[in-house]
Amino acid sequence: QVRLMESGGGSVQSGGSLRLSCTASGDNGATYCMGWFRQAPGKERQGVATSGKGLETSYAHFVVGRFILSQDNSKNTMFLQMNSLKPEDTGMYFCAAYRYHGQSGMCATDGNFYTAWGQGTQVTVST
Repeated sequence: QVRLMESGGGSVQSGGSLRLSCTASGDNGATYCMGWFRQAPGKERQGVATSGKGLETSYAHFVVGRFILSQDNSKNTMFLQMNSLKPEDTGMYFCAAYRYHGQSGMCATDGNFYTAWGQGTQVTVST
């Protein structure tokens, strides 16, 4: 089972940037979908972006043009560069993964497919 560790959260003013990192360890022999999800207090979890080695990257509509997902496969690390942050981006951000078995070349955006989760990192955007 893969294990995930996030880092990079913090507090910024509206319009600022943060870069989140997620490092995976464990089962390095399989192809995994990895994704970022977020949850604000009192709100449902939202998918932010998903991708995997050799798989298509997808973004939630509310981060398109502002967030960029990238991977360093040599370090088993996924990055989420968050630019033009807004107060509504505030929340706990979680990295998640599941073993990819499909043929579509795309990762699920529904968090219920994901079987491994990091502990989360807090992102706070102030006005």
